[in-house]
Amino acid sequence: MKFRATRPTGGLALATRPQPAQHAAPEPLVTKRQIELVRATVAAVEPCAADLPRFFYTLLFERHPQVRELFPIRMEVQQDRLLRALLMIVDLVDDPDNLARFCSDLGRDHRKFGTVTAHYGAVGECLLATLAHFAGPAWTLETAEAWTTAYNVAAQAMDQAAIEDAKHRPAVWQAQITGHRRRAHNLAEITVQPDQAYPYRGGQFVSMTTPWWPRTWRYYSPAHAARRDNSITFLVRAVTGGRVSNALVRQAETGDVVTLGPPLGDLALDPHSPRPVVCVAGGTGLATARALIEQAVLDGTRRPIDLYVGARTLEELYSLDDLHQLARRHGWLAVRATVADELTTGSGAQLLNTMAQHGPWPEHDAYLAGPASLVVAAARVLQRGGIPLERLHHDPFVSLDQVDHS
Repeated sequence: MKFRATRPTGGLALATRPQPAQHAAPEPLVTKRQIELVRATVAAVEPCAADLPRFFYTLLFERHPQVRELFPIRMEVQQDRLLRALLMIVDLVDDPDNLARFCSDLGRDHRKFGTVTAHYGAVGECLLATLAHFAGPAWTLETAEAWTTAYNVAAQAMDQAAIEDAKHRPAVWQAQITGHRRRAHNLAEITVQPDQAYPYRGGQFVSMTTPWWPRTWRYYSPAHAARRDNSITFLVRAVTGGRVSNALVRQAETGDVVTLGPPLGDLALDPHSPRPVVCVAGGTGLATARALIEQAVLDGTRRPIDLYVGARTLEELYSLDDLHQLARRHGWLAVRATVADELTTGSGAQLLNTMAQHGPWPEHDAYLAGPASLVVAAARVLQRGGIPLERLHHDPFVSLDQVDHS
């Protein structure tokens, strides 16, 4: 799994597998100088960011053809995920705790691909060669050593988390579709029954692959907290060009079998926090919001929760009655809904205006789920209403970089 730098061209030689922790020297920390070099490399290759993933995977499959079978036939989305994961690791390289948590989640999730310890060596070798290729003169022996250290820290966290995870649960679950109901022309409510226990907390998300697009994974949030019968319901929107989503909405039928990866994410209400909550959901983000609230009920929370829901059509608010019933049973929950056709393409003006009328929220935590444009716009409204950025919790696939950090 580990590497040692050999020359500034980026070539790396495999080292022996680490010995058990009680006999091994402590993993070297990434120094301040190495952090500077790692981030300088990212700046140097940024003009070639679109070409970097393609070059990396071409190199990986040429040098290690045995790993090709772990990946989907169509690689477009996979290439984008590589770049996002790499940028996240670079962003967290000076934050050891969060880096370890992020990489541990990656390691557990990668078990579904069939990843084993030896694969980290192949990936590291080709990643550094790719960076060397695009960095040009900025790639020095010192830079190679910095990336070697940073990669080894990340890879070891991933590998150890995967090894530990394998002791307690499977890499994947087979799940039969037991319910398939169209809720709108491009929206379906899909219920599956995993072949064994699938524990998760409301607010987490689940990766899924289908028999129509093998090894092509997409992430969906369960629309509820865990049920006693182990069934899981997802709200899936067929998006333009989305192979998995279109297959699930338009092609899947009751009796078909899909494959689930492990539950991931930590978007969950803290049952011990005394702060009230404002929750904003748009589109299929309503599933996440509902799961969060159901989990709060299970946890016995009494925190006041104001839920603001936006949808493009009334059809998409089909589960609103269930939320209103929860609000009638639990006085700490208030639900407000708006319909705005521009929600997924614009700012969701009606929803945002409704929110603004009920602020400010200086003492609140905020939880956001839905289209990226809505999440960012809602985050702006909430921050202007007094909620600091560190109390804005949101889907892991949405960046709040567009929100004022001052």
